[in-house]
Amino acid sequence: MRKDAKVELLRRAPLFDGCSKRQLADIARITDEIELADGATLTREGRPPGQFYVLVDGRVAVSKRGRKIRIRGGSEFFGEIGLLTRAPANATVVTTAPSRALVITGHDFRALLSQSPAIQLRILRSLAERMAPDLL
Repeated sequence: MRKDAKVELLRRAPLFDGCSKRQLADIARITDEIELADGATLTREGRPPGQFYVLVDGRVAVSKRGRKIRIRGGSEFFGEIGLLTRAPANATVVTTAPSRALVITGHDFRALLSQSPAIQLRILRSLAERMAPDLL
């Protein structure tokens, strides 16, 4: 996948809302495109996270405490909290069709943040803005 296409997909994730095109390009450099078989488990509730996914195409089922909470498809994303914390995943995500995704490991993301205070600041602002409505 071209870098510009990766940037456009990453732009849709609220975590990266405040990032400039150049910052998104830096993030795109640490993404890998992967092919996933039907039935692949991407995250398991209660287990350590560590990866962020942007679904390029295909479908996934999301469940919490064994109950399906919604079916996702298209350019969905999940695992963003795992990029920033070591908190266990709050849901299980399994592909329900052959799929393609962009993936960022927590290790690579934290390394990028340590090298780029500007991206750190944008991510912090984005998180604060997402939390602010809950605090009012």
